[in-house]
Amino acid sequence: MTIVNETIVTGAMFRQQIKQKKIRHKRKLAKKARKEELGMSQETQMLLGLVLGIAIMIILVMKTKTHTFIALLLAALICGLVGGMTPSDAITAIQDGFGNTLKSTGIIIGLGVMMGGILEKTGAAERLAYTFIKAIGKGKEEWALGITGWLVSIPVFADSAVVIFAPLCKALSRVSGKSVIGLALAMACGLQCTHVLVPPTPGPLTAAGMMGVDVGQMIIAGSLLSIPIFIAAMLYSKWIGTKIYQVPNIDGTFDRKEFKKEYIKSMDQLDEIMNAKELPGLWDSISPILVPIVLILCKTVAGLTSLDSGAVYEVISLLGSPIVALGIGTTMAVYGLGKHMDQKKVIGIMNESIKDTGMIMLITGAGGSLGNIVKVSGIGDALGATVMALPIPAILIPVIIGALMRLALGSATVSITTAASLTAPLISQLGLNPVLMAQASCIGAIAFGYFNDSGFWVFNGMFGLTELKDQVKCKTAVSLIMVAVGIVELLILSAIWK
Repeated sequence: MTIVNETIVTGAMFRQQIKQKKIRHKRKLAKKARKEELGMSQETQMLLGLVLGIAIMIILVMKTKTHTFIALLLAALICGLVGGMTPSDAITAIQDGFGNTLKSTGIIIGLGVMMGGILEKTGAAERLAYTFIKAIGKGKEEWALGITGWLVSIPVFADSAVVIFAPLCKALSRVSGKSVIGLALAMACGLQCTHVLVPPTPGPLTAAGMMGVDVGQMIIAGSLLSIPIFIAAMLYSKWIGTKIYQVPNIDGTFDRKEFKKEYIKSMDQLDEIMNAKELPGLWDSISPILVPIVLILCKTVAGLTSLDSGAVYEVISLLGSPIVALGIGTTMAVYGLGKHMDQKKVIGIMNESIKDTGMIMLITGAGGSLGNIVKVSGIGDALGATVMALPIPAILIPVIIGALMRLALGSATVSITTAASLTAPLISQLGLNPVLMAQASCIGAIAFGYFNDSGFWVFNGMFGLTELKDQVKCKTAVSLIMVAVGIVELLILSAIWK
């Protein structure tokens, strides 16, 4: 009897287990069905993680006191966790991305900033401006300042260069009779071109590293792409100088009136102004910039020709590596421009300059962390599949991302880093040239120079622009013109250069 009862109980328990398994299976199927109904596939989950991470980063930077560096790290972590990564894998990917990015850019950024500091403090930048003005001639002051800005911004940060050249722009305005607004905007546009498009400035340098592009190729591509952009900016600067006619007075105020052609004066007085200053020689001023660029380009040319092996190539490769080339340029600046200074003063200049690089490096590294998360998690593949389905040319994807980041965050360097981070994993899927992809990330970051951009306020403050409509007509409007020209270039090149 006991055996019969145990058998009955066991059978009942077995039937109950079967019933529970069926219930759990039905629940699982229902859950799966609801997930599919909601479209929550693995790819959708990854893209949701990306959108959520970027959105939180933008909100933190714009609406809270959170620094961009911290916001980028949090964005990377959120992207990874929401996208399906385990916490340990996400942390490892963040650390690897940070280290891999800085090992290729950190030293270069440090050397470039030290060299730029010496150029600033010794008057070498002013010497270059004066030389170009004299060479290009009367009536072409905007072009002279623009070309100067184009060259100087390669090692010197654009905001700093605006401050450096402000006295020269004002002096030139008083001497020539031209509007200081047109002259200064031309100079600022030249600065912006190379700051955003040409290494070794941090933004394009980081984009080149993330896309696996040779620095020399990036320099060539950025320089060539900048020419039409530069020309359009110069034409607009000349035009706006007649619409916002403003000439500085000796006491620091500005005389605002309607433009007339008879206001334009002779440039003879410029010699008196510049000769009164003790400025370094031309070669000492230009060689720290020119020599590193030539060395890097030589390495690139050697790699593209039959001269890609042997002892000669090894020497060229060594001297043309960005670290060695910029090290040589910095050394030339120290001994060429600092030869009349004592040791403490020269070292003090470099120490003061390097203080600004810490946060730049941290932001650059954090951008690398975000990029590595996108790559390792599979978000890049999911994004690629989504992008391929969009009814827009693929080359515009990094442009749009870069422009939106510039609109949201203000910083061109952060915008380039973010755009490159998100699009680097898509290169193979999109079938586009990596050089164009890197430049597309940079071109997008030109857009929307406005209220959250430090350069916007530096420019307005230095040159007496107080009305909002005038401010927008200058930095904001010209940035949109420049990015529009860049987009046209990218569309043409992407069709013929694979």
